[in-house]
Amino acid sequence: MFTLSVTTQFSAAHSLRNYPGLCANIHGHNWRVVVEVCSKKLDKTGMVLDFKSIKKQIEEISNKLDHQYINDVSPFDEINPTTENLTKWFFDSISQKINQKSIAVKSVTIHETERYSVSYSEPVFMEA
Repeated sequence: MFTLSVTTQFSAAHSLRNYPGLCANIHGHNWRVVVEVCSKKLDKTGMVLDFKSIKKQIEEISNKLDHQYINDVSPFDEINPTTENLTKWFFDSISQKINQKSIAVKSVTIHETERYSVSYSEPVFMEA
């Protein structure tokens, strides 16, 4: 299995609803997003996917959040914009763009700081 990893970042603010601490206040992060894409096959050029193609797809999603108050962006206007919820939303969004018969998003990790991150993954099912 080949696993490609592409990292990008965005800056945004959020506040956590029903949180009993300072993070209930509006605050910001320079979020770092790491997307892993896997495949058992290579294309005719010897690649799973071009890194630039993956990066473009990731940035289309992260641009929806970049320099925004995440609490105002759907679906986070209804669900709490925790790093866990952001990571799952990002995984689902990037999977819709990238997944094919023999290529799938393996995991998404979002770092809200250098020391704190959340990863999300699901079982990968693809053709051999």
